Amino acid sequence: MTTSNKIKIYLIAGEASGDLLGSRLMRALREKTSGNVEFFGVGGDTMEQEGLKSLFDISELSVMGIFEVIPSIPRVLRRLKETVDDICRHRPDVVVTIDSWSFCNRIHKSLRKLNLGIKQIHYVAPQVWAWKKYRAKTMYKYIDELLTLLPKEPSYFTSYHLKTVFVGHPVIESDAIRAKGEDFRRKFNIEADKQIISLLPGSRHTEVSKLLPDFLKAASQLYELNPDICFALPTVRTVAQRVKKMIKASKLPIFVTETEADRYSAFQASSAAIAASGTVALELAICNIPHIIAYKVSPLTYILAKQLVKIKYVNLTNILLGRLVVPELLQEKCTPNNIVSEILELLKNGTAYERQMDGFAEVRQYLSCGNQTPSQNAADEILKA
Repeated sequence: MTTSNKIKIYLIAGEASGDLLGSRLMRALREKTSGNVEFFGVGGDTMEQEGLKSLFDISELSVMGIFEVIPSIPRVLRRLKETVDDICRHRPDVVVTIDSWSFCNRIHKSLRKLNLGIKQIHYVAPQVWAWKKYRAKTMYKYIDELLTLLPKEPSYFTSYHLKTVFVGHPVIESDAIRAKGEDFRRKFNIEADKQIISLLPGSRHTEVSKLLPDFLKAASQLYELNPDICFALPTVRTVAQRVKKMIKASKLPIFVTETEADRYSAFQASSAAIAASGTVALELAICNIPHIIAYKVSPLTYILAKQLVKIKYVNLTNILLGRLVVPELLQEKCTPNNIVSEILELLKNGTAYERQMDGFAEVRQYLSCGNQTPSQNAADEILKA
């Protein structure tokens, strides 16, 4: 790449967690090039705040569960073609896809067939250590480089001729670490003696519809036990209306937030959190917020996943540490009563709480890489392409 003209980078993030990684990457690329960079592509709210004009709303791609995906296939295929056509129009120096490999690999395959000579990079490795190990064998055909978040991941890909670089996990540079709980309390006029529990039912419509009803029932039980408890519900624009509609009848003191700043100050104000599985759980760990994971999908998806996924845990903290630190309430265990029981145990600040605090300290060490932030490391690799 040269810097005589603006470097053109096409970014594609298919869901909220990738959108957050993409926004940090954009900031790092702008910093590394002194602003001599132009962005195009597909992203969400936080990438748009960094100046990306998204080709379409990424909520159209955010579907979870094998059988839940099927009705969305025609729409996703249309968006796939639109994205490839848009890349052809802009002719960027490099295409960087972020997570969401099921969608992004089709982008890369299409570009390879067109033989445009554009560098192709994927950021966030598919979890081949958990399932679909065969993916590692063929990725070199479609991308020039893979950037991983976990230190053990490169070994799964380099033996199959793919340049793979561990850059560190961007969660360790999260603004959540520097946020202040007092800001959240002040904004929503919450007294200092009130205990706050965060409810985090995910960023996909399918997740919210399956998880939020049980989260609300658990919140109602906690409120009956202690009327001085209130609840924060950080969400994203794509599902905010659904969330607000679902909580309207609850009559609970729930404070819904949609901005990143409010989300992170809510974390820091919280005594505990009830969360869907995903990147959010790592953010809670980095912030030392005790939490549980509760998650469920359709019965058919779960049965198939049990056959395909070959790992003991689903929560990344537990996977990284190789032991159960964060309770995982999955499928039939994801009930209001079980959620309440686990949260009450954490609120005692006893053994369960201390076990999480010790584990979170280990996780922070595990995810760092060098003197730069992970996003800066990733930007360096992209600018070398």
